[in-house]
Amino acid sequence: MSFIDRFIAPLPIMSDFNSPSPLPIYLDYAATTPVDRRVAERMIPFLTEVFGNPASSTHAFGWSAREAVEQARSQVAKLIGAQPGEIIWTSGATEGNNLAIKGAAHANRRGLAGHLVTVATEHKAVLDTVKDLEREGFSTTVLRPGADGLVSAADIEAAIRPDTVLVSVMLVNNEIGVIQPIAQIGAVCRAHGIIFHCDAVQGAGKVAIDVDALQVDLLTITAHKMYGPKGIGALYVRQRPRVAVEAQIHGGGHERGMRSGTLPAHQIVGFGEAARIAALDMASDNARIGPLRDRLLEGLRAVDGLVVNGSLESRVPHNLNVSIPLGEGASLAMSLERIAVSAGSACTSAAAEPSHVLRALGLPDDLAHHSLRISIGRYTEPADIEVAIDAIRASAELARATV
Repeated sequence: MSFIDRFIAPLPIMSDFNSPSPLPIYLDYAATTPVDRRVAERMIPFLTEVFGNPASSTHAFGWSAREAVEQARSQVAKLIGAQPGEIIWTSGATEGNNLAIKGAAHANRRGLAGHLVTVATEHKAVLDTVKDLEREGFSTTVLRPGADGLVSAADIEAAIRPDTVLVSVMLVNNEIGVIQPIAQIGAVCRAHGIIFHCDAVQGAGKVAIDVDALQVDLLTITAHKMYGPKGIGALYVRQRPRVAVEAQIHGGGHERGMRSGTLPAHQIVGFGEAARIAALDMASDNARIGPLRDRLLEGLRAVDGLVVNGSLESRVPHNLNVSIPLGEGASLAMSLERIAVSAGSACTSAAAEPSHVLRALGLPDDLAHHSLRISIGRYTEPADIEVAIDAIRASAELARATV
């Protein structure tokens, strides 16, 4: 039986996702999460029964789909303290970040272009979007964080210029899990009249978000990082004061004219249900996950030379990113056949270069090459952590012995 066949024949039920079986133990929740069974069950009728186009306004099929979409919009808005009308559906985080940064930069440019401020540890969906705007004539300041992965509001304020159009800083880093001081940065941007975008993809469902308290103008989230389906995300666009965003996809003027395209009602409904569950279960999930992460770190402290990447104090409980000094050519993540972890962002993990996030922290390449991002989630059990500790220790020892 092939590796993929072990997953799909038969498909494991969610409660057994990490039970003893030929399947690896999943500790890569920062890459994606399994769909919660409650979410999947909520979605099914919108695939087979309530299948109408939400834009169809002349019959009950369309009305029913539209009603479900608007209910989900309210559920997602509630999770982040927004109004339903401030939620714009997207295909996911990458589109959301592109729409926010390009859309706001184009609509609010000062003079021929303008100036953008971001951080070197942002997701590539932000950094590559900013680079594309540079080709159009925008100028950019990319700040390096401290060794703990954090930037300060003072760092942001010092980078602001008279022609600054937009600042983009993520809430929770996707590789090292650190939480940036978004409320303080938001206050600086508001005081200077600058649009503030926040990529909150790794934060939604893990930390409480209130867009008013954070003083953000644009905020990106996606469903598949919080036990919802892939292919659906949302961009919060502040209405008061109104933030102008220029559409990047045209063809029908859907979503307040900011994002055209037929709405996938089944995915949107799943996103809404995932947001509803996250609001209810966030505190209990975090209370259970935190001790698991602490036990994991305790168990790995025995590995010689182990380095924890990023602040442990300002960090979500779901993430542990460590580097282990090994010989050249060793690949720790690939050697862990029974443990599903990553060596960095899932979007760039196939690249030969070390993580740009770890490099920005000042980590030397030999350590950055031998890093592990271990991310814990809703279905992780204490026994999984013990297996992971033993496997990582053994693989590190073997790698040192054979290189």
